[in-house]
Amino acid sequence: MANVVIFGVGQISELAYFYLTCDSDHQVVGFTLDEEYRKQNSYKDLPVVDFETLEASFPPETTKLFMPISYKGVNSVRMERFEVAKKRGYQFITYISSKATYYDTPVGKNCFILEDNTIQPFTEIGDNVIMWSGNHIGHHSVIEDHCFIASHAVISGAVTVRERTFIGVNATLRDNIEVGKACVIGAGATVTKNLPDYAVVKPEKALIATLKSTQLKGI
Repeated sequence: MANVVIFGVGQISELAYFYLTCDSDHQVVGFTLDEEYRKQNSYKDLPVVDFETLEASFPPETTKLFMPISYKGVNSVRMERFEVAKKRGYQFITYISSKATYYDTPVGKNCFILEDNTIQPFTEIGDNVIMWSGNHIGHHSVIEDHCFIASHAVISGAVTVRERTFIGVNATLRDNIEVGKACVIGAGATVTKNLPDYAVVKPEKALIATLKSTQLKGI
């Protein structure tokens, strides 16, 4: 159990507060965000303090951080804040939902892994990774630091996903491939071969039929 300060006061931070409060032994004691964005002194009846002066209220000797920051800047914002906090001496918690299927394979610091994720044996997940609900991470796969995997993605066996990559909802990655760093794989895209660094994969657009739904028979 740790006393935890959550970075942010937006929707993801509110979800983090909910999960930590309802499904962990940790105690949330406050929130923090950059001074230029702080518009309030409290949230969830807990103090909100500037990240720049966090040590004054919540020193690293007594408090751990949880930084569930979005994929903005292809995950670069979350990576930068994580590295800054680490240099300032803070340690981090990781949250893995009790409703995830997980076999105690290595998971790094400051990871946020929600319900219904299936993480098969012999996988490795790095630091600062967010995995939204319902993903499949196949055996012998590696998810490197600072990645964001949205809901219901399928990552097959023996896949390597390099740092800072974003994988969208319902994306599919075939087995035995490597995805370069800071790639963006769009919602519903299928990846069947290696990707270079900074690649963008677009899904095929769904075609809209010319007939109306009222013209269909049998439905």
